Amino acid sequence: METIPGVGRDGAAYILAEIGDDMGRFPSQQHLASWAGVSPGCNESGGKKKSSRTTHGNKYLKSIVTQLAWAATRTKNTYLRSKYDSLVGRRGKKRALVAIGHKILIAAYFILKDKTAYRELGGEYLDSRKKDRQIQRYMDKLRELGVEISTEMAA
Repeated sequence: METIPGVGRDGAAYILAEIGDDMGRFPSQQHLASWAGVSPGCNESGGKKKSSRTTHGNKYLKSIVTQLAWAATRTKNTYLRSKYDSLVGRRGKKRALVAIGHKILIAAYFILKDKTAYRELGGEYLDSRKKDRQIQRYMDKLRELGVEISTEMAA
């Protein structure tokens, strides 16, 4: 768990002390996130979205995961930093931090469950996933403006 950006030795020890090393008691990663109090609330009724506060949970684990999320957002060229940057504009800094803390906890769950190392996706991972959709969106906008685009130009 030390290889997760922002976690380090002390952070891994705190997480391990709170959740233990047996992931068999949590049926899925969502159960762990809910138990920790970092799962997003989803309150929608009749098409109206209500408050989306996080659930109550283990206050010690929730606070340490949020602190680790602060550290993870300060790393350079990592997946967690790029995810934070993409969320902060829409959700705000504090909600984006809770989302990054959620990602860290989910990564810790699978590291402990599968006994595998953390695999960093890199800072360009999100950009590469949206590149094709972005190209198509811009081509559609150009067509709406009356610009004719041939397939040679698009490739």
